[in-house]
Amino acid sequence: MMKNLLIIEDDEGLRSQLKWCFDDLHCALAYDEETAIQAIKHQQIQVVLLDLGLPPDAGGSTVGFHLLEQILQAQPECQIIIMTGLEDRDNALKAIEKGAFDFLPKPLDDTQLQQIVARAFHRAEIECELKLKKNTAIIQEDDGIIGISPSIMALKNQISKAAHSDISCLILGATGTGKELVAQALHQQSPRKNQAFVAINCAAIPDTLLESELFGYEKGAFTGANKSKVGRIAQADKGTLFLDEIGDMPLALQCKLLRILQERTIEPLGSTKSTPIDIRVICATHQNLQDAVDEKRFREDLYYRIAEFTLKIATLKDRHEDIEILANHYLQKFSRAMTHKKKLLLSDASLKALQVYPWPGNIRELISKLKRAVALASGNMISPEDLDLPQTTTSEEDKSNIYTNVNFSLRAIKTNAETQAIERALTLSNYNMSKTSKLLGITRPTLYNLIEKYDIYVQH
Repeated sequence: MMKNLLIIEDDEGLRSQLKWCFDDLHCALAYDEETAIQAIKHQQIQVVLLDLGLPPDAGGSTVGFHLLEQILQAQPECQIIIMTGLEDRDNALKAIEKGAFDFLPKPLDDTQLQQIVARAFHRAEIECELKLKKNTAIIQEDDGIIGISPSIMALKNQISKAAHSDISCLILGATGTGKELVAQALHQQSPRKNQAFVAINCAAIPDTLLESELFGYEKGAFTGANKSKVGRIAQADKGTLFLDEIGDMPLALQCKLLRILQERTIEPLGSTKSTPIDIRVICATHQNLQDAVDEKRFREDLYYRIAEFTLKIATLKDRHEDIEILANHYLQKFSRAMTHKKKLLLSDASLKALQVYPWPGNIRELISKLKRAVALASGNMISPEDLDLPQTTTSEEDKSNIYTNVNFSLRAIKTNAETQAIERALTLSNYNMSKTSKLLGITRPTLYNLIEKYDIYVQH
């Protein structure tokens, strides 16, 4: 792709000097708003050098700001570098808030200018590639599963094949990979899509309550049963029942579930009457069920019944091609939700940090860090510090920026430390609140207060 640079400067001598600096690029020249708009209309411009002081308001910035908005509206991926006098730093910062890439004070230093323009072209190239990837991903996004990696494309293909039958499916994947999303995709593409999708997390409900939640009960079935209750299985009649973390189901309930799957009838607690049930069953777990069968923790006959069709979800670190797409998708989603935020972009350092981070919490952790970054970002660029990720670059330029990028606020440092500790404890305990509070050495009420305070994402 040809690199097109547009120079918008009313000073003829400076325009010629700038063009001479970039004799290896295709340079378009403009001296006012009209000629600049014509250039934008007739060419695909990647980078613009813009002087805010243009006629008829050469001493102000009104025309420059208006032109900035028009350029970004016409070519959103265009990177605009503001050229400004030393006394106009406030206007330059305001321009960056409105979407400009960077600014450079006059008189211009040729070396510094060439470096900034080179970085701007690199950013433009990334955004064009990302736009292409996002367009490809959007074609495949009807099921809510975002990605273009080979493993995700294979998973989508498996979903489309399995969805149209009533075959029992077992979804395997680490915590935070999106197992319920896959279950919902199976349901939405099935003939049962207009019926109920009932989900229950077998690990989140105490063993003593799980049976009554699944099967329901009749009035008087046990102490405290003051009225009858319809169980989750009955609620899923004609639809889909999703049993998340099936590996944590007690053996006694495994036996009852097997009977339902074989006979397609259900009997609530305290009842002697069996009722026919028509359900499609989808199960999920992060455990190795074959090992659980060998260790007598999971019934072998139930395992074969629920694993008629197995789908495996790759970890986020093994979906390298999807990390940037997912990050930008959720970044824009969260920034739209916070109406006071402008369009947010990931800095080059942030993209590198996202790519090399191992993501032990998978997509759930990525979502949590992006929500945090949107809340903390002060400009239009997301930094590794906003994401609470370590810097990955060690160039001289990055080293020179270390002390200007670090937030030395003790309150911010405390917030970062507490948020990181809670997120890691949640991941280690598989989002079990009792275990998490013990790991952190705090009470459960304190844990819930901190989760609410820092807006930490928690799986329910």
